[in-house]
Amino acid sequence: MDAAQREKLEELTRYDPGEVEGRVFAEWVEGGYFHPEAEGAAAENYSVAIPPPNVTGALHMGHALNGSMQDALVRMNRMRGRNTLWTLGTDHAGIATQAVVEKELAAEGSSRQQLGREAFVERVWAWKEEYGSRIVEQYKRLGASCDYEGERFTLDEGYVRAVYRVFKQLYDKGYIYRDHYMVNWDPGSHSAISDLEVENREVEDTLYSIDYPVEGSDRVLTVATVRPETMLADTAVAVNPEDERYADLVGEHCLLPLVGRRLPIVADQHVDPEFGTGALKITPGHDPNDFEIGRRHGLEEIGVIGPDGRMNEEAGEPFAGMTAAEAQEAVVAALREDGLLRAEEPYVHSVPFSERSGARIEPLISLQWFCRMDELARPAIEVVERDEVRIAPAQWKRVYLEWMREIRPWCISRQLWWGHRIPVWYCDACEETYVAEQAPERCGACGGPLRQEEDVLDTWFSSALWPFATLGWPEDTPRLRAFYPTSFLTTAREILFLWVARMIMTGIEFAGDVPFRDVYVHSVIQARDGRRMSKSLGTGIDPLEEIDEHGADALRFGLLAMSSTQDVRFSDAKVQQGADLANKLWNASRLILLGVAAVEAAPRPKTVEDRWLLSRLEATIASVTAKLEEYDFAHAASEAYAFFWSELCDWYLEIVKPRLYEEEEDVSATLLYALERVLTLLHPIMPFVSEEIWSYHPSRRGHLAVHPFPEADESLRDPEAEAEVEEAIELTRRLRAWRDLVEAPAASVLPARVEGGPPAEFVGRLARFEFGEDGGDPVAAVGSVKVLASEAIDAEAVAARLEARRGELRSEVARAEGKLDNERFVERAPAEVVEEERAKLERYRAELEELSE
Repeated sequence: MDAAQREKLEELTRYDPGEVEGRVFAEWVEGGYFHPEAEGAAAENYSVAIPPPNVTGALHMGHALNGSMQDALVRMNRMRGRNTLWTLGTDHAGIATQAVVEKELAAEGSSRQQLGREAFVERVWAWKEEYGSRIVEQYKRLGASCDYEGERFTLDEGYVRAVYRVFKQLYDKGYIYRDHYMVNWDPGSHSAISDLEVENREVEDTLYSIDYPVEGSDRVLTVATVRPETMLADTAVAVNPEDERYADLVGEHCLLPLVGRRLPIVADQHVDPEFGTGALKITPGHDPNDFEIGRRHGLEEIGVIGPDGRMNEEAGEPFAGMTAAEAQEAVVAALREDGLLRAEEPYVHSVPFSERSGARIEPLISLQWFCRMDELARPAIEVVERDEVRIAPAQWKRVYLEWMREIRPWCISRQLWWGHRIPVWYCDACEETYVAEQAPERCGACGGPLRQEEDVLDTWFSSALWPFATLGWPEDTPRLRAFYPTSFLTTAREILFLWVARMIMTGIEFAGDVPFRDVYVHSVIQARDGRRMSKSLGTGIDPLEEIDEHGADALRFGLLAMSSTQDVRFSDAKVQQGADLANKLWNASRLILLGVAAVEAAPRPKTVEDRWLLSRLEATIASVTAKLEEYDFAHAASEAYAFFWSELCDWYLEIVKPRLYEEEEDVSATLLYALERVLTLLHPIMPFVSEEIWSYHPSRRGHLAVHPFPEADESLRDPEAEAEVEEAIELTRRLRAWRDLVEAPAASVLPARVEGGPPAEFVGRLARFEFGEDGGDPVAAVGSVKVLASEAIDAEAVAARLEARRGELRSEVARAEGKLDNERFVERAPAEVVEEERAKLERYRAELEELSE
């Protein structure tokens, strides 16, 4: 540190993240640290593919948590000298992006239909160019050390080539096919969506019981439904084959009310004889379970609700043209008039809704493109069973395997204009179909013109290729060889199947290996009140506002510290703890850097306190590193915090201040050494403040972002020094607590004597006691220390206060014992709450025992 730097540091009495962060980040980017050369083997390198945020998105707390975790590992491995790549990019987000632009058009009094497909797609590209980089810039605010030079987009030219290659190969293998099948129709986006994009909500509807007359008999079959408008599409009534009540009716027919259609009465194991009357109306065109029953029994598939949510011609008069809700009212009125409505009652049940648009799902039979998953799933199951891909926490491995073993065909087509248009062309003249990676000019059979499939691929189809398509696949590129398979993925549980499982399947099938070795499913950060974070609920917490208020390091530290294997509420206290740590780091570093002698940083232990500090430092490095490697981010953050705040600042710096003020070389070298290792250890968690402090460190040779990460030096471990100093620290704590308890004047130095020899020098200095061999009668005992009478304390008042404290402790011990003796509390309370109560009881008992002595 030269004279100019020293003068600047003397002036900077407080850390200002707003001034530091943008400047430091620009230095990292300019240094090219985030854009590695494509060299070395993937097994030796370290790479992570960021879960691509939607191009429509803004940074939310899930992104911030995920990004903080990834960046901690990416920075640590980069500092370890591994060739490290963090791939960055955005997802075209078909439904979400199209909806945003359609909303803009509606505000202008226009629509995509008025523009036409080509003009609309151009409009979306224009929107993407203007707004699509917003979230990428926000990742920079977080300090994410991604490869910004290599940013990818799921609709860029190279990526489209990868998507079409995969589609063609899957089609050629017979995995991709077209069929009329039951799909989840989203009336909000006017598209089919997959099962994984559906969320079920509890809804109260009316359950209608309707009488279906049995043909040639005076008997009726009573069926129950919450959707009477769909009865217009009924093609059967089903009963359980073991239900004796209806055994004689199987094979007979009943008549569909209002329509008069003859409905066969069929026997099927799916029917629950305990639900309602045990008779089930079968509507293959509008219910997924009925669809399966219909296929088993060869039933006709009638659809009476169209993609627009209105009743179509099949519904007949007077229902055609009505909305489904209007038709329900009309059907119920007609049934009531005919005397066929037996009962109406409230009914709470689970109803599917679109996660995308929020609209209630309409099950429809539609001509769609599907991908058969069985063959792709088999190796993806095996690699997880063998832990070639490790999924943590362990319960998510089990959930993954259960889902994969029950995997169903994937509906991959979407009725949108924005996205990867399915690479299929039709010849209307001769009915030939062509699947190709590049558009054919004319029909190869008759020479006629071709028209391309209107639908686009599900966004998750292209996202499934992310780890290898971003590296240049299908070409055998240097980046692909250097960085695939990637090393690690952290993700939210809700996309374990939507994305993670599909990446494993496609990675094995097309890139020849698993896409990553480790998957960490992180917790969900809830709102402060325990609800989910949501703009619509008013419970969202904007990470950028937190960065503006506290700094990026504070938010990163706070999120890592509050992360867990369980969902947790957002903790303002943890973020504040991060802000306090940044300030403490700055202030303590200033004290060291401005106070040390001009020496090289090195471990130069002269006293037992020096040996203690160095031993604790190396133990902390070993533990924090292990926690990061195990993805235990919360304990990594808290242990680093505890060492720096308590052991280095609160104790060691206070102990050695006299030596520091004298510019003693041994303590100066040791402090510079410790500071360098603390900064490098904290850098993956708090990169900005650590980098800024490092710029003033005399050992600085380049940026901390590429400085070697510390490896624990076992030769500096000293258990004896740790035991000796920690005993002295504990005595100092107890003496300070005793002073507080008896309200001794802060400036007073109290006389005392010690049995068995004097304690460490710093005990008396920090606790403000003077130890001698004699000095009068003791008024109290604190461990081995006898506190002697003096003018500074009133012996009678001390005795009264001690007795009062003993009374408080007896009450607390009785309360805690009563609580822990309560079996209901121990069984029902969270384990950590019970453990905390036990720990309190032990503390109260220990203090009471000491005061009683």
